[in-house]
Amino acid sequence: MSEDYQQLHIIHTNDIHSRFEQMPRIASVIQYLKQSRPDESVITLDIGDHMDRMRVETEGSMGAANIAVLNASGYDAVVLGNNEGLTFPKKAISAVYSGQTQFAVLGTNLLDAESGTQVEWMVPSLVIEKGNLRIGIVGVTAFYENFYSLLGWTALEPFQAIRAEIHKLRTDEHVHLIIVMSHLGLRQDRMLAHEIEGIDLILGGHTHHLLEQPEKEDRTWLAATGSLGKYVGDITLGYHFSTGELTLVQGRCLSTEQFPIDEQVAQLIESYYVLGRDNLSQPVAHLEHRLSIDWYGESQLGNLLAAGIHRWTDAEIGLVNAGQLLSGLEAGPVTAGQLLSMCPSPINPCVTQLQGTHIRQALEESLIDEFYEYPIRGFGFRGQVLGVLCVSGIIIEYNPVGERFNKISNVQINGEPLDEERMYRVGMIDMFTFGIGYTSLSQGVDTHYYLPEFIRDILEVQLQRPDELLKCARSHWVASGL
Repeated sequence: MSEDYQQLHIIHTNDIHSRFEQMPRIASVIQYLKQSRPDESVITLDIGDHMDRMRVETEGSMGAANIAVLNASGYDAVVLGNNEGLTFPKKAISAVYSGQTQFAVLGTNLLDAESGTQVEWMVPSLVIEKGNLRIGIVGVTAFYENFYSLLGWTALEPFQAIRAEIHKLRTDEHVHLIIVMSHLGLRQDRMLAHEIEGIDLILGGHTHHLLEQPEKEDRTWLAATGSLGKYVGDITLGYHFSTGELTLVQGRCLSTEQFPIDEQVAQLIESYYVLGRDNLSQPVAHLEHRLSIDWYGESQLGNLLAAGIHRWTDAEIGLVNAGQLLSGLEAGPVTAGQLLSMCPSPINPCVTQLQGTHIRQALEESLIDEFYEYPIRGFGFRGQVLGVLCVSGIIIEYNPVGERFNKISNVQINGEPLDEERMYRVGMIDMFTFGIGYTSLSQGVDTHYYLPEFIRDILEVQLQRPDELLKCARSHWVASGL
């Protein structure tokens, strides 16, 4: 190869979401690709959401299992996804990234709110030298400004942050090419390519999009590997030093199913599973009686969670969908591991001001099978179907065989008839505010989110309250007119 020309090989993953069963194969793909290229020409990158607190390995180690696998697999840099940045308390995520990583952690648009600067374990960008090639790498995460502020972070508008970092890399660091590790989503990536000059390659994530071969937007290449560890990306770029010309030599996504398991990584994961299981085995409550859940009707456990959200948010009523709870709880000790298994979603409580007519619409929809049987994907939901609305502070009289959207004859809010014009203080879940599920519940105003607590944390508190365990057996949905 001439001194004027050099190739760069980039291995990339995104949105693995703690699919530990895939990680030993991912490690094999990375090893295979590295063995076929010179060491001085390969960079391995992860574009965020490697962690997901639905898994025992992650939850039971507060992310240490993921860090260990990333280290063992040979990554050079990662960017924080929203699952790392928003589902872990700031102290917990700082603890796991401080001193344990053998790779760089990038977060161009994420600052410590107190100091206004980057935390010590994160950098805005990175310059890597491979042979004679200087590569500038920028990492950016999704712009959830309000949510990050509740956890002690300041999220910067990503396009402005990227522009500033590219200018620094081009003028001060004199890099030959720039890679943006973007946990922003495909739509934002395409906008980045059109609006910001100087980006050679955008490696994407967040929206779980799969680009089997890189796409070109203006002068920028875009690539992404889907989600859940099904693919590993492999890109080869060629750079001509005399002209500054960059060419795409090869771009593809390799199916991990075609590769064997890396036994060393598999054993590492097994050790963290045992650790996580043991850490989550401590009892957090004791039940005298079984608590049931029904996705398609009223149940004790659903009522208990709705009442907990009601109390936690100091609201007039509480609402949650039954699909958040995947199983009931048997009599006897209840462990943190059981709560994780039956309520795995990283869903947060919130409180909003919602008009009575929007509450009534959601209640009517909850009586229609096309709503409560609807399968939900994403937005933190880790269940199967939406499920009926579980309520607290509300009594609903309805005719099961009545006309669609007109089954309800009477709604009582804390003993008073529902006023469809009035604004009510409603405790519910963040998912509803995104227009997911019962969409009228997204019409609230003055919404306040509670982070970092999950709804399973609220459920844990409820299970320790004997008065709440008695109340959850009371009916809120009263059938009539039969």
